[in-house]
Amino acid sequence: MSRIKKLDIFIAKQFGLLFIGTFFICQFVLMMQFLWRYIDELIGKGLSMDVLAEFFWHMGLMLVPQALPLAILLSSLITFGNMGESSELTAIKAAGISLMQAFRSLIVITIGIFFVSLYFQNTIGPNANRQMALMLMSMKQKSPELEIPEGVFYDGLPNSNLYVQKKDLKTGKLYGIMVYRMTGSYEDQAIILADSGMLQATAEKKHLLLTLWSGEWFENMQSQEMAGSASVPYRRETFAGKRIVLDYDGDFNLNDASSMSNNASGKSFSKISHDLDSLNEQYDSIGREFYREDMIRTYNLPSVSKRDSLRSLRLAGTKAYDVDSAFAKLSVEEQRSAVNFALQKVQSRVNDLDFKSLATNDGDRLIRQHKIEWVSKITLALTCVIFFFIGAPLGAIIRKGGLGLPVLISVLVFIVYYILDNSGYRMARGGMWTIWFGKGLAPAVLIPMAVFFTYKATNDSVVFNADLYADLLRRFLGLRVKRPVYRKEVVINDPDYVSDLERLNRMTVDIEGYSRTHRLRHAPNWVRVFFKYEPDHVIERINDELEAVIEDLSNSRDRVIVNHLSAYPIMSVKAHTRPFERRWLNVLSVVIVPFGLVLYFRMWRFRLRLWRDLRTVNTENEIVTGRIKIILSHRSAAIVTPAN
Repeated sequence: MSRIKKLDIFIAKQFGLLFIGTFFICQFVLMMQFLWRYIDELIGKGLSMDVLAEFFWHMGLMLVPQALPLAILLSSLITFGNMGESSELTAIKAAGISLMQAFRSLIVITIGIFFVSLYFQNTIGPNANRQMALMLMSMKQKSPELEIPEGVFYDGLPNSNLYVQKKDLKTGKLYGIMVYRMTGSYEDQAIILADSGMLQATAEKKHLLLTLWSGEWFENMQSQEMAGSASVPYRRETFAGKRIVLDYDGDFNLNDASSMSNNASGKSFSKISHDLDSLNEQYDSIGREFYREDMIRTYNLPSVSKRDSLRSLRLAGTKAYDVDSAFAKLSVEEQRSAVNFALQKVQSRVNDLDFKSLATNDGDRLIRQHKIEWVSKITLALTCVIFFFIGAPLGAIIRKGGLGLPVLISVLVFIVYYILDNSGYRMARGGMWTIWFGKGLAPAVLIPMAVFFTYKATNDSVVFNADLYADLLRRFLGLRVKRPVYRKEVVINDPDYVSDLERLNRMTVDIEGYSRTHRLRHAPNWVRVFFKYEPDHVIERINDELEAVIEDLSNSRDRVIVNHLSAYPIMSVKAHTRPFERRWLNVLSVVIVPFGLVLYFRMWRFRLRLWRDLRTVNTENEIVTGRIKIILSHRSAAIVTPAN
């Protein structure tokens, strides 16, 4: 018991040191990826060091739950890869300690990290996420003029394009300014040129105040009276100074302000549950009110109380009108007016429903975001455990340490996880998939992988053996393998030519009889294949006899016999009878119609190949038996000659 405890401490120390190192590496990589995404909000804003330090601090806290699974995957893979490479795992197994016993200390640590991740996402992470969102919004509003690039037209302003030749970051002044404004059409355009200017945000952060100096204003003066005229009058104004108010929200508006309170990633489990109840109650009441208004409007009922309106709806629903007969009594002009009126009413209803759908769709989106975030916190923490049971068995299987192959495998596993998780998140967020299916897609794929690798590692099974998978693929596709028979330089025991000759002759007779009774070129019986399978013992016996003769004749010194032994085919003695060994698998393959059809034609192909193989065996038997007879006759002649 003391030995196992020391082993647990030893493995935990090895894992702990690697986990700390890989955690900071993963944290750095994720922070660089996140920083690259928001680099435009940081560069050139004149932010102080304490603001940048606070930004990086909240960024690091926010990315800790994402770095934990990747660090566990990489560190567990390297830990057991190092132990396998240095033969420590072999010594552990030789001492009678199973691989799961070696895992147990790290399993406890991983479960602890799982709860740490949950706690982090429930307490520290939401606050860091809120602070990050506020800081990013403040950075965008820090210097709005810095959003405008130099030397190109900036189209981020509504109905305006702004060109700035040069900017002074210290004073905030702009030089070589050109403003191209288009409010409606070509006739309403205006061009403003100025030597210099300054751009400032208003107090409510909803507009930009553009102050221009030493410039000219060119503007078309199209009016309603001259709409059909080809000539367009314009005005030209030269100014020493002018102020223009431009629409600009700096990515901040009332929707963004409300999204701060509706930001699900900035809430804990209890807060998400509480807000979900509030959102459901709020939008359910809106939906009920929309439904009530729609029903009242449909039956042209007055705006009364809910109970009276429902009673009126029932009464109105009992009235029957013959619309076709009433419409036929109208004149042509009245019918046209009725149709136009109906179209207007329908269009009005469509517009009203489109407007109402904005509120309901917004509510569905917020509710889905809160549910997705609640599930994401659990799945992200669960990924720590899943990645351990992928990384540790893989390290024990590949037996390679260091940062080479383990890093490559970790990246591949993480890419698979990221694609599945991101795809499921987007589909669930858009409402195409249910939330449990979208967020459970990645764990549903990775958990079987973890179980498979753990099973293979604990049973010392071969996983990354290319020859094994190539052999399985070859057997499934029915690819040929040439029989390797070479002439031996040294032969200890000569073959028993008499016995081999007798067996080959008997084999030829058996093959001819088998070919007459079994119609291999015909399609197999579907019911016998999948439901009434009977083993083909005749072919199994012929194949065993053939392999025994080939093994004995491979000791021959005769080149002709050895060369023709290589021409004997390697026969498949079971593939022509049924797809699988187990009956329930054969029945299941029938249920899966396309797969069962493929297996049926595959088996038919093996029957045709067996028919050709038997013909080849008979042909080679004639040649080999003829050569054996010549050898035996020479031996008899050699024995008779000395006697004479």
